[in-house]
Amino acid sequence: MKKIILVCFCLISCLGIAQEGEGEIKAIVVNAQTDTPMESVHVVNLNKVKGTITNKNGEFTIPAAVNDTLYFTFLGFKSQKVRITNDMFKFEDTKIALTELAYALEEVIVKPYQLTGYLEIDVKNLPINNAYQYSISGLSKSYEGGNKTPSAVTKVLGAILNPADLLRNLFGKKPNQMRKLRQMKEDDQIRDLLATKFDRETLMELLQLEKVDIDDILNNCNYSKSFIMTANDLQILDAISSCYEEYKVLNRKN
Repeated sequence: MKKIILVCFCLISCLGIAQEGEGEIKAIVVNAQTDTPMESVHVVNLNKVKGTITNKNGEFTIPAAVNDTLYFTFLGFKSQKVRITNDMFKFEDTKIALTELAYALEEVIVKPYQLTGYLEIDVKNLPINNAYQYSISGLSKSYEGGNKTPSAVTKVLGAILNPADLLRNLFGKKPNQMRKLRQMKEDDQIRDLLATKFDRETLMELLQLEKVDIDDILNNCNYSKSFIMTANDLQILDAISSCYEEYKVLNRKN
């Protein structure tokens, strides 16, 4: 009988240890300068890909575990990342302070083109486009490859001749991050946040990609430069997701 009681006690203890440090985090977001609560701050758990927003009292609740990272973002304030600790589960009055951004306006010098009205002179004064175009025999259009480097030619040929290999190179290096795409699309709070963002910052944190990686994926998935420059982060997410689905189809066929 004593052995049975001892075993049950051990099981209960192990269960208590397993549950410790996991559940829902409750905290308050405040303005670092005024210590006043901040409403409608977006809070994203980067590990669980879950999002929420603060209420009028600056309070929020979000699923989390110890060592998860919460990402806070609000227009006009510096984005912040906070690592979850056991103490945050024990005390519900944890405060997260956000700092306002200070924008320093620099002098902008506008240099208009000095046109003379003489074609031969004005043509020489216009800026030169250093992007190189590559054409392939049998194809009716040329392809822009950027600077004149061997990799530019390889990129163009890869996109045209073997899209499966190209997409494998793009997404195969980041399989874990790419799996988050579907989770991000299913969370309404994250979608609402991305619809208001144009800086790629939240996407970079969620996917653990650099901005240059995101631009490279979009470029190689045949999205136009105007789309890449003007689309909000939600549109960029959907574009990457669409390209990723295409990669999975092509990869499955191989």
